[in-house]
Amino acid sequence: MKEIIVEVWGEFACFTQPYAKVERLTYAFPTPSAARGILSAIYNKPKEFYYQINRIEILNPIAYINFKCNEVKSRISNKPLDVEEDRTQRMTVALQNVRYRIYASIIPHLAFTGKEPQLYEQMLRRIRTGKTYFQPSMGLRQFPAYFEESDGKIPPIDMDMDAGLMVYDIFDLHDNSVSKKAMPKLSLFHAVMKNGVVIIPPYDSPEVLKGAKIC
Repeated sequence: MKEIIVEVWGEFACFTQPYAKVERLTYAFPTPSAARGILSAIYNKPKEFYYQINRIEILNPIAYINFKCNEVKSRISNKPLDVEEDRTQRMTVALQNVRYRIYASIIPHLAFTGKEPQLYEQMLRRIRTGKTYFQPSMGLRQFPAYFEESDGKIPPIDMDMDAGLMVYDIFDLHDNSVSKKAMPKLSLFHAVMKNGVVIIPPYDSPEVLKGAKIC
């Protein structure tokens, strides 16, 4: 199976656990959904293919940082927003000085009629030239992610961890419809890191627990 191998890094990261909605609490390493989001920011054609994350290697020691952020409780709309009345402070438990190596395959949808090697070639060109559709982020938009083609020189950290059930994705990866009204569909998997490496099962594997639609 062909793979895209890319290294990503940033000053901070927050891969929020789903039950921590108000006070953000990060997982110890990226979810497959977060890794897929980084790759999709570089090259994405949702009607033609999706990214299957195969493996995530943690290259920097896991270090946490706590801080408070000033935020607003309402979404931005056409109506004026009173920042003073809508302001709130939220605690965030994030990661700092992160670096990961992501291994991913490009999986064409059944309706795809093009040539699969061209998808890999285009992705590699964009990685090598630093092109993106939008700025990749480490879980939150305020935490930018930087990337380059991996040379494999940095070894994963020497650490084991059982992270328990982790979010796999929040959408059905086989749904190639492009719509802002797409219904989330949560999936989970048992995330285990061995010697700094997290093996990600295929989306169609029985190891991935598919849930109902999130309303």
